[in-house]
Amino acid sequence: MSTDSAPDDDSGPGRHFEPDLRSMTRINLRPIASPMPLGFFTIAIASVMTGCLQLGIFEEEARAAVAFCVLPAFVLQLLVSFLAFGARDVIAATLMGIFAGSWLAYALVMFSGTADGLRVLGVFNLALLCFGALMTAVTRPKRALWLVLAVSLPRWAATGLSGLTGAEWLTRTSGALGLAVALVAMYTAFALMLEDMRSEQVLPIGRSGPAHLAVEGDLAVQLRNLERQAGVRRTL
Repeated sequence: MSTDSAPDDDSGPGRHFEPDLRSMTRINLRPIASPMPLGFFTIAIASVMTGCLQLGIFEEEARAAVAFCVLPAFVLQLLVSFLAFGARDVIAATLMGIFAGSWLAYALVMFSGTADGLRVLGVFNLALLCFGALMTAVTRPKRALWLVLAVSLPRWAATGLSGLTGAEWLTRTSGALGLAVALVAMYTAFALMLEDMRSEQVLPIGRSGPAHLAVEGDLAVQLRNLERQAGVRRTL
């Protein structure tokens, strides 16, 4: 009479071992053109339109026309946000997505012409101020984004307070700050476009830390910790 040998410990009931799939795994990356110049140029143009309205260059009757001019900024910056997510840049994607939503809210409220529209936008801009303050804490290595945020913070504060108080000088201050935001965003967009065309930094942008390595580092730096990034790991 023969007896069967005892099974291996590794094949015992309730135990499961996954095979090592690293040798069979391939991660494909899709190079895309940088969407950031489009995003910054959009911020600049929309800021000029809203700033001119606040400065009194346009009459109050032009509010609907300004809203129509700002509305495309929502579409363009939403596109930039999608592309930035695809480029694995969560900071740029989040910032551009929030900017897109802010232009849509502004355009709809201004076009509606409701009596309390400016007060609603006032609270909305103060909420944006809180968001921007948090974003400035994480965007310092990306000086281009940080500088646009740094100029946008006082504008959001002035716009929010002017909407709640109705103070004319705050409205004018917000308009002037809007033109300052436009200048900073225009410079940043132009600098990034030149850099992309010539494959080197032409105008100073002020990258540091990981943002500097992302441009100056080799391919090994770009692929570091790739297996832990969103879209590759199993859960967010």
